[in-house]
Amino acid sequence: MTDRLRLAVPNKGRLLSPSIGLLRDAGYSFEDRERALVAQVRNAPVDILFVRTGDVGEFVADGVADVGITGSDLLAEADLALPEVRRLGYGRCRLTVAVPEESHDRSVGDLAGRRIATAHPRVVRRWFAAEGIPVEVVALSGAVEVAPKLGLADAIADLVSSGSTLIVNGLRPLVEILDAEATLVASAASLLNRAEAIASLDLMLGAAVAARGRRYLMMNAPEDLLPVIESLIPGLESPSVIRLSHAGMIAIHVVVDADSIADLLPRLRAAGASGMLVLPIEQLVA
Repeated sequence: MTDRLRLAVPNKGRLLSPSIGLLRDAGYSFEDRERALVAQVRNAPVDILFVRTGDVGEFVADGVADVGITGSDLLAEADLALPEVRRLGYGRCRLTVAVPEESHDRSVGDLAGRRIATAHPRVVRRWFAAEGIPVEVVALSGAVEVAPKLGLADAIADLVSSGSTLIVNGLRPLVEILDAEATLVASAASLLNRAEAIASLDLMLGAAVAARGRRYLMMNAPEDLLPVIESLIPGLESPSVIRLSHAGMIAIHVVVDADSIADLLPRLRAAGASGMLVLPIEQLVA
């Protein structure tokens, strides 16, 4: 068995670019993929295998790869119960059942006996069977949203991110049947035999994922205002406080949620903070 950890990632599609971006943000250095099937990480014992999107789970399950990055919707469709190491925070979407705007159907129960087009036939069949609603599932590999217009189906079940595609195609959502996102998975055997290597990969990816939603905030303030300012900036634990050369002045450093910055800075300014500096974070290990 090679000492290098084998990581399978999609070779095309919506998860390729963000997966490559995450690996680079995590500090892994490797050549651009171009047409290569394998990229060797230069600064860590990891080989990246570029495989068909739908095959990532199978590569991991069969032991060809130790770990893989794939969509949880693809795992559900392939009926692969692989251990999940970490959710990666991108590629979020929802498998949504939708009907044409002009349809009289108002609930999924109204779809009994109807045809539903989808690229996820196994997931859809399982969900409707569990709900006790008999439907005919029409399996399509693409262009699912136009199936009602072509007379192929009465409704669709498709992956939705913003919902704009449904609107453009005159479709109205009825119910979401699966939440999905990119996830790092491993086989049970790999978790047992390559535990240390997988833990290292998980640590680095987790640090990059955690950093994406945080910012490093620095500011100056009078020392007697610390309790007020500290109440406004809940950090990971507590802020770092450094005494400055000017008497009674301190510097405050803290990690905050990126989404809070727009609301937080005006409040800190009003509370007496000055010299505020907001910086991105590359990696964060809590």
